[in-house]
Amino acid sequence: MSAIINFLVYAAAVYTTAFIVPGIKIKSFGTAVIAGLLLILARYTIEPILVLITLPVTILTLGLFLIVINAFIVQIVAAALDDFKVEGFIPAIIYSIALSVVGTILQWLFQ
Repeated sequence: MSAIINFLVYAAAVYTTAFIVPGIKIKSFGTAVIAGLLLILARYTIEPILVLITLPVTILTLGLFLIVINAFIVQIVAAALDDFKVEGFIPAIIYSIALSVVGTILQWLFQ
């Protein structure tokens, strides 16, 4: 039951962060739920592969390149969904940072 609540809190973070960051558009909460699911799946499947491939760059930038990888994953999910739009790479970077902050705050509030 706690996994479902955590997932819904993450979906709420996806939805509310879209209103905070300019250049990000989500039509409905249902789209945010699907986007949240795809983001979680991509972070557990695609992100480890990208981190392994870009490990030298990630080490040289002291881990800051992980923000670029997260933004790339956000753009992949946005390309997969019609109702989730990202208008460029800079909004994707800002969205991935803001999503981490908002998700952490919401997880802290609801646990």
